[in-house]
Amino acid sequence: MSVLTRTADVEAPPTGAAAAPRRRGRRAWTSHVFLAFLVLYFVLPLWFLVVASTKSGGGLFNSPNGALWFGDGFHLFDNLSTLFTYNDGIYLRWLGNSLLYAFGGGVGATVLAVLAGYAFAKFDFPGRRLTFALLLGAVMVPMTALVIPTFVMLSEVGMTNTVWAVILPSMLSPFGVYLMRVYCADAVPDELLDAARMDGAGEFRVFRQVALPLMRPALVTVLLLSVVGTWNNYFLPLAVLSDSQLFPVTVGINLWQGLAGANNGGGVSLYTLIIVGSLVSILPLIGAFLGLQKYWQGGLSIGSLK
Repeated sequence: MSVLTRTADVEAPPTGAAAAPRRRGRRAWTSHVFLAFLVLYFVLPLWFLVVASTKSGGGLFNSPNGALWFGDGFHLFDNLSTLFTYNDGIYLRWLGNSLLYAFGGGVGATVLAVLAGYAFAKFDFPGRRLTFALLLGAVMVPMTALVIPTFVMLSEVGMTNTVWAVILPSMLSPFGVYLMRVYCADAVPDELLDAARMDGAGEFRVFRQVALPLMRPALVTVLLLSVVGTWNNYFLPLAVLSDSQLFPVTVGINLWQGLAGANNGGGVSLYTLIIVGSLVSILPLIGAFLGLQKYWQGGLSIGSLK
């Protein structure tokens, strides 16, 4: 009898709604572990880049503290000085080229995407569905597959080995047009446009003062995507440029990597320049994200309902 009594007194495990908090706790713990792994996966290469940039040429490969911690000395400023003065400051020229290509291609791609996306979303013209279907097909084509045809076209008009050989192809962004079309169709009410037209506003004024402020978050998104894509582009400038004075940072650093493998650095540790140059090359992108993120915040209709 006592055994049966003690068995009956044992509390049964919670079931149903009582067990829900425990399941939610386990799911939250799993999610946190997964997010921590993702943070480590993305931050670890950046941390290595920062740490390696502070080491000398010898300490880069023979550091007593390992690859993920600082060496015996702090050589970041010496490495930066060498980077900016090596080969008559060619790295600064490459950095300026990347800024030119990213700014020209990014702004051009954004302007075209905004205009085309607005037209697809708010105007009914013959062939709109067919044209948009072709646009969706272009989104599926990888940009690297178009580099050789682009090179052939530019060669026929004599534009290879010029800045326009990089800027003009970078201004075409099918995904940007698709994103602006989808966003504009939902974020810009037709009633608001019709009200502006009834008040006597022309189409350009309706677009500039009514639609464009509402499209600002998507506009900034397309701008960032276009700038980052052009900045990181490697295959296109490699194919259309042959003058090292026109190279962007991506192609220039790869050129140094080839010279470092052949031990042709002229007495300078090119591996150190590659590491420090890679660190400097990501700073403009970080600045762009930090400077433009505020435009994603706030109400979408600020400045339109006046």
